[in-house]
Amino acid sequence: MSDKELEKLKAKRLEEMKKNLFSQQNTKKLTNNKLTDREILIKKLGHRGLEVLEIAENQFPNETKQLITKLSELIVVGYIKNSIGGGNLLSLFRSLGINVRINTKINIDKDGEIMSLSDKLK
Repeated sequence: MSDKELEKLKAKRLEEMKKNLFSQQNTKKLTNNKLTDREILIKKLGHRGLEVLEIAENQFPNETKQLITKLSELIVVGYIKNSIGGGNLLSLFRSLGINVRINTKINIDKDGEIMSLSDKLK
């Protein structure tokens, strides 16, 4: 073997060792924290994210539990770093074919008084 080949082999082995060490550290962090998958996800939820998650859990408990598990794995590994807003979470559910229904209420301002659109149309 030439010196260049030996250096490439050493560099490749060093990179593999770094990856193994990184994965072991992530596993230790997860076991040390002893947080549930749901708790890990809730820490990353942003504006109205918890509301969407709770509605989805009520309507589709099994599918939502699977999604929570996968999202928490991605958070622990570091693929998801930003917060997850309610709109993004709802879009994710719908892109997976889980049609979560959110009750919406539209309020309008009429002569300085706020009323729902359904009340105005009556």
